[in-house]
Amino acid sequence: MDLGLKGKAALVLAGGGGLGRAIGKALAAEGASVAIADIDEAAAKCSVEEITATGATALSFVWDLADLTAIEKQVGAIESRLGSIDVLVNITGGPPPTPASGQTSDLWNKQFQAMVLPVIALTDRILPGMKSKGWGRIITSTSSGVVAPIPNLGISNALRLSLVGWSKTLAREVARDGITANIILPGRIGTDRIRFLDESKANREGRTIQSVTAESTGSIPMGRYGRPEEYADAVAFLASDRASYITGSVIRIDGGLIPSI
Repeated sequence: MDLGLKGKAALVLAGGGGLGRAIGKALAAEGASVAIADIDEAAAKCSVEEITATGATALSFVWDLADLTAIEKQVGAIESRLGSIDVLVNITGGPPPTPASGQTSDLWNKQFQAMVLPVIALTDRILPGMKSKGWGRIITSTSSGVVAPIPNLGISNALRLSLVGWSKTLAREVARDGITANIILPGRIGTDRIRFLDESKANREGRTIQSVTAESTGSIPMGRYGRPEEYADAVAFLASDRASYITGSVIRIDGGLIPSI
């Protein structure tokens, strides 16, 4: 199936991480030129090396998303080399595991500045270019906690859910411009972030990480953690011409984990 991504330019935030790297590789495999943004320079460069080794075009950008003043400079640099951005994949790092109650306003504000505002501000910067072409894809990765709140991830559950409301509203506003906006949410995908959360739970409960992982795996109907590549393939489809009538949606890539309809 030709996904119609040849000649498109994509920006993948947190592209040095497990999900971001897999997404960058999946988009590049379909012919897109990919800008990889990450605060970790070495991780971003590693993603680019893996992508360019296949003959595709990829560039790395060291980017602290919490610094909103950097958006214009970074996007300008990408546009000067790849052209205006057609596909934006929004991924932000997760906050520390905490209960919902008892957290300082400073912590809430810091995480809002890091997880929510950059996504909104960056999307606003990129939208005019998409509108001028009459084509664009905005895909925002959140968490299964926006559907079924995850214990001890109070900040994540709350702030990521705000992006769901934002994306749904945005989808209606830009649909007639040929732009789609969708939310994707992972279940238990085998990444460093999930291992960190499993280790945190094991330490908090005085258990082994093996027992925590076994418990988590047992709750997944498919009986295993997902692979980053499986998540990335779904993103590549949503970014494609073939997904032109899918917008305003929340799409689960979770192996059946989330029990609600």
